[in-house]
Parts: sequence; structure tokens; C-alpha cells
Amino acid sequence: MSYLKSISTALPPHKIHQNDVLEILARARGTALPSRLEQILSNSGITNRYLTRPADFYLKERSWQERSVIYADTAMVLAQEAAQKALDEANLRPADIDAIIYISTTGTVTPSIPAAMIKELGFRDNIQTVPVFGYGCAGGLLGLRLADQLADVKSGNIEGQNVLLIALELCSLSYDYSQFDKKNMIATALFADGCAAVVLSGKEGRGNAPTFRAFDQKTWPDTRDMMGWDISDTGFDLVLARDIPSFVTQDFAPFCDVFLTAHNINRRDMGEPACHPGGGRVVDALDDYFGNDVGNIDTTRNVLRQHGNMSSPTILFVLKDLLIDNPTKPIVMTALGPGFTAAVGILDPKGAVHG
Repeated sequence: MSYLKSISTALPPHKIHQNDVLEILARARGTALPSRLEQILSNSGITNRYLTRPADFYLKERSWQERSVIYADTAMVLAQEAAQKALDEANLRPADIDAIIYISTTGTVTPSIPAAMIKELGFRDNIQTVPVFGYGCAGGLLGLRLADQLADVKSGNIEGQNVLLIALELCSLSYDYSQFDKKNMIATALFADGCAAVVLSGKEGRGNAPTFRAFDQKTWPDTRDMMGWDISDTGFDLVLARDIPSFVTQDFAPFCDVFLTAHNINRRDMGEPACHPGGGRVVDALDDYFGNDVGNIDTTRNVLRQHGNMSSPTILFVLKDLLIDNPTKPIVMTALGPGFTAAVGILDPKGAVHG
């Protein structure tokens, strides 16, 4: 398995407070929000989020073409910022990277963002680029799994590779907010923009670094209507089931139990987990599952509170914050995404040795 060299993050410039969102939506509708909807938005577990454009931008009808251009320009800026910081923290040059994985489900560019970054940041012209679309909220963790697999690949006579993973979502550009229906307003209250970059390595000389031990995922049949996109004329229409917290308890928990048992992990021996938060009620369900065995999932809650649900990069924000305190116990990582798919993984702390 590979080891973790660095994690960095980047955010767009426009910060918005959740209370302001309620006021903006009411002003745009011309009437007060229904009390039930206002309650849903207020109970999201979110205080602040970051957006690609100022709030008023989203209140006017925008063509999908216009938003796609903004996606391409903004993605390049944020991806380069996060990637350069990750390289600097890993003490690597762009020429040292063998592969770039780019995860995003809120926009797409051809040629890909990684292809465009080759010239901008000075990566080798024979670098492997892997743009991945469709992972949604599970993308950060599924991206780590893919990056771990690529890091372990033998290239010529050289064992292992250095891999740069970039997870970037500009959720705010995906929806047609001019419709102001309940589904789009819930999306407005939950989702945000952000980017994270991770450097993994499968080369020798890892030293005292956190190491990825295992990953797994499971997709449940007949659950495609739980999370995803419906493509419309003006963008993406959110598909999001109300019963995801119940799914955590009834379906995800047994799957995670089997995974932990297979890798000889007792929840009492874990550190605080890194979870993709989803929303406030999903965090509550995850907290109930891990329970007193791990103490709390405060880092997951705090990332949701300060950044909202950024989709794929969110769990990488959580993992970055958890590693600041140099944890001494294994970190279990979890995420749920379209499919409906659960992803899990284990990151062992610095110096841990496992056969």
C-alpha cells in the first residue's frame, strides 16, 4: 500500500453565511420561505460556505454554456493552487509526479484539467492523466483508492509511483437556481465549492508517514434514485433521497462492520474517523454508528459547519484537519455517493507496521 505525503486545500473567494442564504432566497422569491423549508435549511449543520461567484450571481438564469466556461476557468485556478501547495508540502517537483487523478462531477472539460496543468505547472509530458467523472460525494475516498492503486504500480525498473490526486467540485454552478423549487433550494443550502489535492507515493523511503492499509466499496442494487443528477436543459437537477440517514443505520453500518472485522479493527482501538459529512442528519447517523467507541466525529462536523458539503473534496478536508494533531490510532474513512455506493478505507498513523 502507498503512503501519504501531503494534503492541501483551496477555496474560491466568496464566503457566505447560512443566515444570508435564507434572506437571499426569500428576497429572490418575493415571499417568505415556507416554515418547513426554512427549518430544513436552518438544520443543515452549516454556518459558512465558499462559492465561485457572489450570491447575487446565482439568482439570475444562466446558460449551461456560461456556467461551463466559469467552471473551466475557476477549476484551473483552484486545481493549480491546491496542487502546488501539495507538491511543496511533499517536497516534490512537478517532474517527480508520475500520474495525476482528477475527480469532479460538477463540470467537465476536454482537454481535461490535468492535461492543461502539464504546461502550466511543468509536469512531464509523458505523465499519466486520469480524469474521473461521476463519483459525486464518494469521489474523494474512491479517488484515494484509485491513487493508492496507481502508486503501487511498477514503472519500468522502478518500484512504485508518485501520484497527485485532485478532487474539485463547483457545486454552486450546477443548479438552475432561477427555478426556486424546493429541491434546488435545499441544494442551495447544502452544497458548496472547494478543492483538495493529495500526494501519495508507493516508492521506497517512505520514512515515518501515514500509510493506507485497505479500501473497499459496495454498491446496492435498485438504489440509483437515492443520489445523483438528472441532466436538464440548464444544468443538473439534484436527486437526493430523504432517507439516507436511515440507510446509514440499516445498510452502511453492517457493511462497515464487516470491513473493520476483516482488517482486525475494533472500534475502541480507532482514532476519530474521517467521514464525508453529507448533511446534518447524516452526520448524526454516523455519530450514532461510531458512538462512544471513538469519542466523537467533531472534525467531520466542523468541516461541514465551516465549508458545507463540497461533494468529493470534503472528506479530504476532514482528513487534513485530523492529521494536524499527529494521531496515533488508525483512521477509518467513510463516504457515501451515487450508485448508491459506500466507500471505506483505513489510514494507519506514522510509524505503524502491518503485515
